[in-house]
Amino acid sequence: MAACTGATIRLDRVSIAFGEHRIVSDINLEVAAGEFVCLLGPSGCGKSTLLNLVAGFLPATSGQVRVGGKPVQGPGMDRGVVFQSTEALFPWLTVQENVEYGPRMRGVGRAERAEAARHYLELVGLSHAALRLPGELSGGMRQRAQIARVLVNEPSVVLMDEPFGALDAQTREVMQAEVDRIWRATRPTILFITHDIWEAILLGDRILTMTAGPAATFKTVASVGIPHPRELTAPEAVELYRELREDIAAEVRRTLLAQGLAKGVAA
Repeated sequence: MAACTGATIRLDRVSIAFGEHRIVSDINLEVAAGEFVCLLGPSGCGKSTLLNLVAGFLPATSGQVRVGGKPVQGPGMDRGVVFQSTEALFPWLTVQENVEYGPRMRGVGRAERAEAARHYLELVGLSHAALRLPGELSGGMRQRAQIARVLVNEPSVVLMDEPFGALDAQTREVMQAEVDRIWRATRPTILFITHDIWEAILLGDRILTMTAGPAATFKTVASVGIPHPRELTAPEAVELYRELREDIAAEVRRTLLAQGLAKGVAA
């Protein structure tokens, strides 16, 4: 199987509004092919809205979104989404059948799609569970199956919306290491949403923080120059954590003050 090849993501002066409520405003973003970019920000700032925009699930109110140089006009096989829920698999299909589902819908022959599914199940370490139903798997194993189901379509862009948010701490650490390994093996472009600053430092080439909503936009962009695999006790990782934590805390304080929920708290 050929490795995935990443595509560029470009957002030019993008705004999204629902009626009079503006979610994000005047967003500009360029993600290089094969780059791993993490989005951080306070709850409700529009991170998932931006991801849904790139996925083609939502239209922009203004501005333009391009993937691989082509305008995004709806969902497409060039983009795959890994959701937060560990219940996103079809419960009546085996793991193998779940992973084969996308190629089957595209008309790929039985032998070819079975070979592709076996390849990606091996990549995510689930070959031994191919004939199990999702209900027989742990949460971490179900997320691995989700990742295999996305990668089997060989998307150029993988969009991950807090994919480990529902996992326990130990499983989350394992899955972080697995995503790092899989990304380096396949090299799609990844846009990854998280609330976990350490997770962003562990995985991202760049980390973008967002201002609080409404009309959120990007606040800071941090390049992560720490070699993989990363050691989070390294001084540069600790310093970056402190900077990112303060960036986000400042936005949370601003939101609370605007809502009258933190009177007397310094902005």
